[in-house]
Formats: sequence, structure tokens, C-alpha cells
Amino acid sequence: MYRWEITRAALAQRVFATIRSESYDQAAATADTLLSAGLTTLEISLTTPFALEAVTTLVREVGDDAVIGAGTVLDAVSARMAIEAGARFLLSPSLDEDVLRTGHRYGVPVFPGVATPGEVVRAMELGADALTLYPATSFTTAWVTDVRAIMPQAALLPCGGITVAAAPDWVAAGAVAVGMGSALTSGDRETVTKRLTDLLERLADTA
Repeated sequence: MYRWEITRAALAQRVFATIRSESYDQAAATADTLLSAGLTTLEISLTTPFALEAVTTLVREVGDDAVIGAGTVLDAVSARMAIEAGARFLLSPSLDEDVLRTGHRYGVPVFPGVATPGEVVRAMELGADALTLYPATSFTTAWVTDVRAIMPQAALLPCGGITVAAAPDWVAAGAVAVGMGSALTSGDRETVTKRLTDLLERLADTA
């Protein structure tokens, strides 16, 4: 798949999960719950123990049924290792030119972190496939609306602290998708499944 095809598939549901766990087993269990409940995009944060092994296993298990990425990718070395592990996209809380260059060299989309209009422009100039607004708790939905009013081509992905209740508001404000962590993944399998089902229905109804 081309980068733009992967990006489109990754953002199709307008939500993706960030899995940041204390162990490989916990990350694998969380991913299984989300994927079984119908989520099609998630990323394993590299802060998770054996994160790359988790990425490899998930990619092998889901094939083309879901898009598995790596998160908290801070440098070119981590980017290359994540790509070799099978990550289909790279997400970062910061804007690092070497991460972008490495991902694009191997046809992998990169979603770098931005926090100012200047960084939005710089990231787009470097060819970013989408822009991670992190942490979203430091901003408001109006920030997304205002930035997109002058830069409608900016594909913003708010991440960090977004709740299930607030997620549709971010999308309605102009975000192409939202990244969600514990607000989406916490709880037992039944709770997570119901929460995700309700969220996907609400996002599908969001203009």
C-alpha cells in the first residue's frame, strides 16, 4: 500500500487507540479486546515493555484487517526499529525531521507532534502525513477550528487526555481523527466493547 492509502485506512474510523501498558501481556490483551470489538487502528507506545514484539505479533495476526502502528517514536533509530517490526505508521509527540525522513524512506506514514501554527506549517513542509496535537488537554476544540480556518489542509490528530464524551466534539471542530488512551481502553472486556461501540456510532454521526 502507498503511504496515502495507509493513512486513509488508519484514520477511517476517526479514532485510534494508544496502548501504553506496563507489560507485553497487558498490551496484547488490550489490543485483542479493541480489535475484537471492531476498532481498526491502534498504536503500541514504545514506552511499553517489548513494544516492538507486540507490534510484530499483532501485524502478523490481523494482516490487512487492521492498521497497527508504533507510538512515542522519538528518533530515527526507533523509527527504523518500529518499521522493521512491521509498524504501518509512526506517531510521535514531537516534530523530528529524521523520524519523518526514515518513515518516508520506507513508505511508512508519519504523524509528528505539533503544538503551534508554526510547527503545523513546518510539519507539512516536511511532508507529514497527519499532525499529532499533543497533549490535547493543553488545547481546546476551538484551537483546531481556528487553525483549520487559515490552514484547512492541516490534518490534525488531537491525542492525550481525550474522553469518550469529548471525542466527537474534536472531530466536529475539524480534527480528522482523535487518539485515545485509557479513556477508551480501561475496564474489563465487556465495558471496553460497549464503550467502543457507542463511540464509533457517535463518530459516524458526527458531521
